[in-house]
Amino acid sequence: MNSKPTTPHWEHFEHQADIGIRGIAPTLEQAFEQAAVAMTAVVTDPDLVTASKVVSIHCEAPDTELLFVNWINELVYQMSVHGLLFKRYQVFIKNDTLSATAFGVAVDRQKHQPAVEIKGATFTELHVYQQADGTWVAQCVVDV
Repeated sequence: MNSKPTTPHWEHFEHQADIGIRGIAPTLEQAFEQAAVAMTAVVTDPDLVTASKVVSIHCEAPDTELLFVNWINELVYQMSVHGLLFKRYQVFIKNDTLSATAFGVAVDRQKHQPAVEIKGATFTELHVYQQADGTWVAQCVVDV
């Protein structure tokens, strides 16, 4: 079988008044990273965000799907409480424990022109799985 490896990427999907975020990548960690970029893209253009601040994230859960929700909710918390936007992420997952670094910047309302504020990740359309070709997908709907 001659298949090309998947390049990590993100996408949005429609869901009533809210929006879905999805990360697709060769590894679980990269899928989590790409879904987080999709989350940033709900708020602003990720290309407008720089990576001058570093935030450490740590969370645990009994399974991968709950870990994904905890990951997104921890990022939402950091964004809300500290007024940050994140550009990129480095995620490490072992035994349903996530350790990550988020790289971002303080929100500049003129530059970033935030479109919405994300309230949190939901269990709607929550799915973390490996496709037949080995590619990982991590997705959920975020409440805006």
